Amino acid sequence: QVHLVESGGGLVQPGGSLRLSCAASGSIFIINDMGWYRQNPGKQRELVGTISRDGITNYEESLKGRFTISRDNTWNTVYLQMNSLKPEDTAVYYCHADTRVVGSYQYVAVWGQGTLVTVSS
Repeated sequence: QVHLVESGGGLVQPGGSLRLSCAASGSIFIINDMGWYRQNPGKQRELVGTISRDGITNYEESLKGRFTISRDNTWNTVYLQMNSLKPEDTAVYYCHADTRVVGSYQYVAVWGQGTLVTVSS
């Protein structure tokens, strides 16, 4: 079993910054791509961005320049740095990891429980 635990969400004013973290734990052999998604009530979960094991990033076009994803493979952790936050960035943010567990040759998509980010004055 692999678990992802996000942290760092909360209330921030427009124009502010926030950094989310997501740590993976469990019987991990290796993690391939990691990423962040977000979702608002009544809407589909949407991609924020992904990062490969080698550090290659891919972002939703409208978020480029404000959001930055990084990772630490030693600690199986992925980060999301969010700057110049806008009210429309308010959402539950979920991390995601393509994980291969010990004893398996298959990669499994694992999701965190989500952390709420509220951008409001």
